[in-house]
Order: sequence, then C-alpha cells, then structure tokens
Amino acid sequence: MAEIIATTPVSRFRSIASGSIGNLVEWYDWYAYSAFALYFAPVFFPSGDTTAKLLNTAAIFAVGFLMRPLGAWLLGMYADRHGRRAALLLSVRLMAGGSLLIAATPGYARIGVAAPALLLLARLVQGISVGGEYGTSATYLSEMAGAKHRGFWSSFQYLTLMGGQLLALLVQLGLQQLLTPAQLGEWGWRVPFVIGALAALGALYLRTHMSETSAFEQHQQTQAQVAANADGTARPSQMRVLLQHPLAVLTVVGLTLGGTLAFYTYTTYAQKFLVNTSGFEKEEATLISFGVMAVALLFQPLLGAISDRVGRRPVLLMFGIGATLGTVPLLRLLANTHDAWAAAGLLIAALFVVSGYTSISAVVKAELFPTEIRALGVGLPFALTVAIFGGTAEYVALFAKQRGVEEWFYWYVTACALISLLVYWRMSETQAEKGRMVD
Repeated sequence: MAEIIATTPVSRFRSIASGSIGNLVEWYDWYAYSAFALYFAPVFFPSGDTTAKLLNTAAIFAVGFLMRPLGAWLLGMYADRHGRRAALLLSVRLMAGGSLLIAATPGYARIGVAAPALLLLARLVQGISVGGEYGTSATYLSEMAGAKHRGFWSSFQYLTLMGGQLLALLVQLGLQQLLTPAQLGEWGWRVPFVIGALAALGALYLRTHMSETSAFEQHQQTQAQVAANADGTARPSQMRVLLQHPLAVLTVVGLTLGGTLAFYTYTTYAQKFLVNTSGFEKEEATLISFGVMAVALLFQPLLGAISDRVGRRPVLLMFGIGATLGTVPLLRLLANTHDAWAAAGLLIAALFVVSGYTSISAVVKAELFPTEIRALGVGLPFALTVAIFGGTAEYVALFAKQRGVEEWFYWYVTACALISLLVYWRMSETQAEKGRMVD
C-alpha cells in the first residue's frame, strides 16, 4: 500500500489520533501483564510465598524490559530508513503475537517448566515491540504536530501510554466483579490477553491508514538528491551518525533516569505496594490505582501545553525538584496509610510531579536529534535506561522488602531523581530546536 502524506490539518489530526490509539493498545497489552500478575503468578510459579511468586513474575517483567533496547535499535533504524508508519505497523503486529501466546500458554501443572519458558518468550517478543514503539511513536507525534502546539500533541504519547495501563485496570475491575477470585486465578486472567490481541488487530487497521510525516518525506527527498549527486561514497551507518551526537544521547539517558523509575514506582509497582506493604485488599488496591491513573491522564496535556508557553526545561525542573525532595516522605506516608482516599491523594500528588517528566518526555527527546536518526536517537538510549532502571523497579523494591530494608528503595528512587535534576539544571532549552522539524 502506498504511504499517505499528511497535507491538511484534518489529515494531521487523523494521523495523530490513529497513532495515539495504536499506542494505547500496545501499552494496554504491555501493562496487562503487570495488572494480572497477582492472579497468574501461582499458575506459572506454584511454590513459595506471595512475595517470592511476585518476584518471579517481576523478574520476567524486567527481562521483557531488557529486550526493549533491541527493539528500539531494530525498529528505530527501520523507522529512520523506511518510515515512521512502517515501523509502527510492525510494532503492533509483534505485540499482538505476544499477547496471544500468553493467553494460550498452559500452566506449570500441565507442561511443567515449559510454562514459564513460554511466558518468558512472549514477554521477550512484547519487549521488542514496545521498545520500538516508544521511539517511533515519540518521533511520529513530535514530527506530525505543529511547532506552536508540539508539547501539547506530543503529550498524547504518555496520555495513551497511561491510558493503556488504565484500560488494563478497567478490565481487571470488570473481571473482579464478574468472576470469583478462584475463577480469576484459574482462567479469568487469560481474558485480558485475548482482548489485547484482538485490539491490536484493530490498531493495525488504523495504522494502515496513517499519514507519513512531512519531516521524513522531505528527508527522503533530500537523501535521493544526495544519492543522485554522489560519487560512489558509502552512506554512513545510522549508528555512526548517532555517535556523532554524544551530548544528545547522554542527555536522553540523564533526563530519563529519574523519570522512568519514578513513573514505574507510582504506577505498575504502586498497586503491589498497596497490597504488600500498606495492607489493602487486591480489589481495593486496583480501584485506588484506577482512580489515580484516571486523574493523572489529565495532567499530561495540561503540562504539555504549559511547556509550549514557558519551555520544556522549567517543567522538567518541577519534576526533578519535587521527586528529589518528596519521594522518601511520600512513600513513608503511603506505607502507613490504611485509608483509601488518603492513599489515592498521595499517589495523585506523586503522579502530578512525575507528569513534569512524562508529559514532555517525547518532545524533549525528539527535539534533540535531526530527522535522519530521530527515531533511533529517541528510542535506543531511552530503552537502555528504562531497561536498567524502570524495568527493574518492581524487582528492586520487592527484593528490598524481602530483605527487610524496604526504605532503601525510597532512597534509591531519590538518588536517581537527583541525577536527573542535575541534568535538567544544566541542559539547554530544547524548544529552541523545534526548527529541525517540518510543520
């Protein structure tokens, strides 16, 4: 099918909406694993106490993150060579396959060690998919948005990312009402993965009708002209070009470090923290997490729009200062909170601060790189950082709890936030680089 090039505001909006919906579905599939881990952990890891089972599922969650750099590298290069749209289509196909595999895999009681092995394989495939999705989606939304409102439209990446997590929680809440705990543990946990695979097919259809970005199309035309006038000199590899931008790469690592760890602490791990540390029931913890995420969605476009007026750096500084000073006292309060409204209020406050990073994460990274390596430049250093720090957040937190030193994790999050704060303090305002993109 020939690629469609956006030429009108309506076409641009339609493409942004289609890309955002596809992003939502991908992240729903990714987060369904975390949302239902409390139920399927005994199916794949039948022995051990609750924390030990959660450690096993968290380890596979972390291993899935380790594949994200590979996905960012492969799909990032593919997006920079063949187009953002083509890479987004490939990404959603991989995610659908991973979800189907999880839904169909028998438990440990039926096939023994092959059960966790297949679960691991499915997460590896999904890790490649979501690793490529982030950089390509961030690039696509940033290039498709107009310069005046680039922060606002790019915030839809994390809005839909969090929306995917919210959708996973919504499915969980619905199943908790329709099924008994025994039914959820036996077979009900498979339902969300079937839903995810079917939704991914719908997202695939929407993405086939997306426009390609003008920035990529103009870059392709420029490359064609260069090739026509070339004297036979080999075109430099994308990785070599990327290495010509070391400051931009290190900036992505630094600004991501604290943000990704804080984000996964207050989203995917928070539900387990409420059950395992604060003492809430699973159903109550799910309801709290759902309400908190619903409110946090509103922060993304709000802070994205503010960044269009005041710049990206002040918004990032808000997160860096808030997370550095507030993490330890907030988590201490949350650990000793037994009132659902108080717990929700604390998590909403935390996610408002974290939104200083999430709302503009995509656009800041995209504004650091030129068109020819933008998807790779955004995706690869981000994925490496997330794999090391975001993907291991649950495992580190549960390990610290199991060893009786849970507060060490609070200080770990604080230290990472401080490093990011120092990066924000010293970095230049990236909004000045918006001329690199084509409107």
